Amino acid sequence: MDPLLITAGVIILAVIGYGVYVVIEGRRSEVAERLGRYTAVAEEPREREAGKRPSPLTERLDKALAGRGFAENTRTQLARADLKLTVGEYLAAIVIAAVLLAVTVYFLSGGNLVFVLAAGVLGAFAPNWYVKYLQGKRLKAFNDQLGDTINLLVNSIRAGYSVLQAMEAVGEEMGPPTSVEYRRVVREVQLGIGMEQALSNMLRRVRSDDLDLMITAMNVQREVGGNLAEVLDSISFTIRERVRIKGEIQALTAMGRYSGYIISLLPVAVFFFVFAVNRTFMTPMIEDPCGWVMIGIAITGIVLGYFIIQKIVKIEI
Repeated sequence: MDPLLITAGVIILAVIGYGVYVVIEGRRSEVAERLGRYTAVAEEPREREAGKRPSPLTERLDKALAGRGFAENTRTQLARADLKLTVGEYLAAIVIAAVLLAVTVYFLSGGNLVFVLAAGVLGAFAPNWYVKYLQGKRLKAFNDQLGDTINLLVNSIRAGYSVLQAMEAVGEEMGPPTSVEYRRVVREVQLGIGMEQALSNMLRRVRSDDLDLMITAMNVQREVGGNLAEVLDSISFTIRERVRIKGEIQALTAMGRYSGYIISLLPVAVFFFVFAVNRTFMTPMIEDPCGWVMIGIAITGIVLGYFIIQKIVKIEI
C-alpha cells in the first residue's frame, strides 16, 4: 500500500478522534455548568474548575494566549455568536477544518496541489464564516425582538416594577436570544456588578445600534433623572419604524442581492462542472502558470463584483 495513503489515513483518524474528544469534553463542560447552577454555592473553586476543564492541548493554548489582544477579540466574537468555546478550542477547530478539507480534496482531485492548498485555505476560514453567520443570525433575532422587549420594559416600569425587576420579567417572558441576554444582566447585577457595567457587557455581546440607544437612554436617566418609561416608549416607536423600513428595503433589493449571489457562483459552478465532465480539457489551466494567472484574475473579478453589488443594494437607515 502507498505510504502516502497510510500517512493520510493516520492523519484523518487522528484529527477526527481529536475532534470527537473536543466535542465530548465541550458537552461535559456544558452539562457541568448547567448542574453548577443548582448545586451548592459554597463549592470549592478547584472542583468547579475541574468540572469545566478543557482538553490538555486547548488548555495550553488558552494559557499561552491569555491576555493577548487576539485572544480577547476572538473571545468577544465567540460570545457574540453565543458559542461555548474557548479560544484554544476555536483554534483547534480551525486546524481540524483545514486539514479535513485539504485531505478530502487531495483524494477527490488525485493529489492536485493547487486544489489541496485552496481547500486548506477555505477550511481555515470556514469556522470564522460560521461564527459570522451565527452572529448575524443572533443579532437579527435580537433586533426583531427589541421593540417588543422595550414595550415590556415600559409596561413593567409603569406597573411599579424597578428596572431590574422589569429586566427579570423580560428574561422570563421573551424568547432567546433576548431572554438569555437579560437573564445574564440580572445575574451579573445580583452578583454585585453595577447596572451600567452589566448593560455594557450585554452591548459587547450584542453589537446593536438600537440596543446602544436604549442603554444610553437608561444610563442618562439614571444620572439626571426623568421619566424612563416615556423615553423608552419613544425609542420603541423609533425602532419599530426602522424595522418596518428595513423590511421594505430588503424586499425591494432582494432581486439585486440574489443576482449578485448567482453571478458570483455561476463561474465557479461552471468550472467544477467542466472539470468533472472533461478533466483533460481543464488540466492545462490548472497545471500551466498562465492558467494560474487567469484563475487569479477571475477570482479577483468575482470577489470585487460581489462586493460592489452588495454595496449598491445595501442601504443604511
